[in-house]
Amino acid sequence: MKRAAWPAVGLTLMTFFGIYAVLGPNGMLAYGDYKRQLAKREKDYQVLDHRREVLKNRVALLNPDHANPDMVDEMTRKQLNVVHPDEVIIPNK
Repeated sequence: MKRAAWPAVGLTLMTFFGIYAVLGPNGMLAYGDYKRQLAKREKDYQVLDHRREVLKNRVALLNPDHANPDMVDEMTRKQLNVVHPDEVIIPNK
């Protein structure tokens, strides 16, 4: 019985770590979930990157050295809530 104890303990440990390697939170079956999370985060990153580019363009148009008059006019009207009587406003959102 003593001769079989150490191999049985070793086999039990190998089985435990083998099952954990397959079914554990970082195991082989979790790989598909990681791929789905990566795809979702890459999509989120693309949306944020596009938004950053839009904001970067707006900031460049408001550069004090050579500001775009249309952008300055738009920002001023938006901040002051001012509209000419003959203008038609079409909301974006």
